[in-house]
Amino acid sequence: MFATVYRKCLRDQRRGLIGWSLGIVALVLLESALWPSISGISGLKQMLDSYPESLRKLFAIDEFTSGTGFLNTELYSMMLPILFLVFAISRGARAVAGEEEAGTLEVLLITRVTPMRLLLEQSAVLLTGLALLGTVLFAAVMACSALFGMHVGVGAAATGSAAMIALAAPFGGLALALGAATGRRRTALAGASVAAVGAYVLYAASKIVDAVRPWGPWSPFQQALADGPMGGGLRPGHLWLMVVAVAFVAGALPVFDRRDIAAV
Repeated sequence: MFATVYRKCLRDQRRGLIGWSLGIVALVLLESALWPSISGISGLKQMLDSYPESLRKLFAIDEFTSGTGFLNTELYSMMLPILFLVFAISRGARAVAGEEEAGTLEVLLITRVTPMRLLLEQSAVLLTGLALLGTVLFAAVMACSALFGMHVGVGAAATGSAAMIALAAPFGGLALALGAATGRRRTALAGASVAAVGAYVLYAASKIVDAVRPWGPWSPFQQALADGPMGGGLRPGHLWLMVVAVAFVAGALPVFDRRDIAAV
């Protein structure tokens, strides 16, 4: 038996975390390998300037001719956010609701582990997983930058990883909270996924539709991705996203503590 749920869950997830880490490294490597040929295209700046302004803002195209701007457009505007969101939502939904549906949660709760402690430690497991993937992303970007001459600074790579963690945390926290409150993994997956899609639609619409632009800052994507997450520095929005994640879990604590697990 392991001393805490936290340690046990991390050990159980080690193979999955290794797989996710290798996937991120492979993605960064493949995209970075394109940089030498992309940077050598003549007239690239003029071609990019012909793109509609809304698209340039949405995908951070304006700085595409630098290594940092290239990664912002190719990785940090779409692919990496999707990967981090899928990881956070799936792990959050499975953390409590998955155990309950498998029939193992009742066994765990008859020990000295209280419902509140279980939920808090599962939250710590989720955050640790995100932090680990963010660290792997940082190391991969720095290594590929040196390998392919992209000249990405340490600060830019660090803030890019921080933005991915901050973006995924509230949606992972929402999935965890919904799973703890309902005991249904599908409900948690659906609720958090719909919230993520809605947040991205709001973000994208705010870049294209003038009437929606004032509502853009309410989207977590705006807080994490606006003007490119790499090189933008740490922002107050990053902290607010982490606060939202904590608020979701805190709101689920009393509900999970009172719920009759055996009756589900």
